[in-house]
Amino acid sequence: MIEFDNYKQKILAMELTLTNLGGALKLAEAEAELADLDAQTAAEGFWNDLENSQKVLQRTKQLRNKTDGYAKLRRRYDDLLTLTEMAREEDDESLLPEIEAEFAAFNSSLEDARLATLLSGEYDGCNAIISFHAGAGGTEAQDWAEMLYRMYTRWAERHGMSYKLLDYLDGEEAGLKSASIEIDGENAYGYLKSESGIHRLVRISPFDASGRRHTSFAAIEVAPLISDDVEIEIRPEDLKVDTYRSSGAGGQHVNKTESAIRITHVPTGIVVACQIERSQHQNREVAMRMLRSRLIEIKEREHLDKISDIKGEQMKIEWGSQIRSYVFMPYTLVKDHRTNFENGNINAVMDGDLDGFINAYLSMKAEG
Repeated sequence: MIEFDNYKQKILAMELTLTNLGGALKLAEAEAELADLDAQTAAEGFWNDLENSQKVLQRTKQLRNKTDGYAKLRRRYDDLLTLTEMAREEDDESLLPEIEAEFAAFNSSLEDARLATLLSGEYDGCNAIISFHAGAGGTEAQDWAEMLYRMYTRWAERHGMSYKLLDYLDGEEAGLKSASIEIDGENAYGYLKSESGIHRLVRISPFDASGRRHTSFAAIEVAPLISDDVEIEIRPEDLKVDTYRSSGAGGQHVNKTESAIRITHVPTGIVVACQIERSQHQNREVAMRMLRSRLIEIKEREHLDKISDIKGEQMKIEWGSQIRSYVFMPYTLVKDHRTNFENGNINAVMDGDLDGFINAYLSMKAEG
């Protein structure tokens, strides 16, 4: 069948992409580093330094995921090529649907792996902190912020990542005024950093008895969760610390004590808060990690030499300068205004199907 010839040519054309991927992953260097790390774990006294041993094991896991992932891709390529050649030689039409399905799945996996190599930023491999802020507009905007909160937790679940609530401030009637979550998973920040910005919603408001169309805005901030060994100077006199009674989706401990912490970094106006931990001390520790992460993210994004170079006006949210629009009415469409990537299946997007937008952003950055 001519279809088998066509698929064989398309599969062979993938060989170069697969080979280039192996080069981009620097597999030889990864194998050498793995050998060194394995030697460290076998050395006497390795477990005496728990902090170092954890770092070694984490790095080992990252490298093994890289090398094993590529080996799996290579095996899938070989198996797909073998299956196609066998079907071609035997002219077995019954194998065509299997070849078509595996070709599409392999092509998608190869593209995902290629895009992952674009995550070369210093903090791309870190976990991520996402903060949600409802814009002006009361209940409508607060409901929109909660919809985005759900969208990103669904994205995390789709990718086998876990998330933890850090702070949650309920809306007045529905939704949320602000919230922060930590998403834990490989390259979480590298993928999610593209989501920082203003997100715009257009829909018929369920809170408007007249059934009018409303436009709402919410801001998303994404920062890498920086490890404690990254040095950053934060002067105590630059901090305004407030305690308050917990509220919202915090579990049994909520509303019992004034253990929640809000920290304002006065020079920049950055505000972080945590209310989920059991004690004020624990909440302060988490809030300080959030603040360190936000400051470092801004410093890197703005290409600044020092944290002190961050100016307050850089933190202002300009409503209307949206990065993405979500239109529910009069048609359904989600469009990213930076890449022009679109998806008309708005329900899938709100259920966490964001990979098309993230991949388009990474590709644009790589080409730019």
